[in-house]
Amino acid sequence: MTTVHVNGVALGIESFGDDGAPLVLLAGGPTMLSWPDALCERLAAGGRRAVRYDLRDSGESTTQDPQAPAYTLRDLAADAAALAVALGGAPAHLAGIGVGGMVAQVAVLDHPAAFRALTLAGTRAVAPGPPDDDLPDHDQAAMGRLFSRSMPDWTDREAVAEFTAAGAGILGDDPVAARAAAARVWDRTPGTGAAVQMANQLGMVFAGLDCTPRWRERLPGIEVPALVVHGRRNRFFPLGNGEAIAREIPGARLLVLDGAATAIPGAAVPEVAGAMLAL
Repeated sequence: MTTVHVNGVALGIESFGDDGAPLVLLAGGPTMLSWPDALCERLAAGGRRAVRYDLRDSGESTTQDPQAPAYTLRDLAADAAALAVALGGAPAHLAGIGVGGMVAQVAVLDHPAAFRALTLAGTRAVAPGPPDDDLPDHDQAAMGRLFSRSMPDWTDREAVAEFTAAGAGILGDDPVAARAAAARVWDRTPGTGAAVQMANQLGMVFAGLDCTPRWRERLPGIEVPALVVHGRRNRFFPLGNGEAIAREIPGARLLVLDGAATAIPGAAVPEVAGAMLAL
């Protein structure tokens, strides 16, 4: 792992595979660990250079004030384009998961010359907040259980890991895998400040991020090959959100993971990697 300075910020990255291979750039959701190690390794074995990175205010990337971000969604999109160029891999295959998928959509729309393919996993085509009327909102029963819990002591590694594991169970993800990932995220978070730890674990920076103007109506203008990966059991961004993206990007392929929720489970890694390598 290292950092790359682009667009006025430092971005934490981790690279898998040959530096001279075609680049697959994986935007975190918000940390790079949203992308499973096994998936990155599969991409590398398939002849790609897989580089996963932390969004601003997470992981090894520049951290300022995640409760009041002084940048916009379009700045994050510009980060992705600048990083692809800095790594010498433009035009690159860009992939985004969760909130990173929002970054990826805008990046390909705003910086088309920087990207040759697009993968979107477990995301939607509108900003955080109430969705469009035709898009399914968060599962309200699950959200009620998720957000009615008492917050942990964010400076306590084990408490955070336990809190995250319990939340994963509510969302339909694997609690054991979530616990391990949360501990790794905690270890990579600079300092032990509660606000920064919470932002890294929950991606709360997006609650205060300026995501205007809308971009959904621009999706038919995407001209690169696109793959939309979505868990059938996703309770945070239900499947209809992924289906809408796949309908609106010309020629996009929709890959529905029957046993998955918000995360990409280990059992699905071979299928997801194979679909990404086919782009």
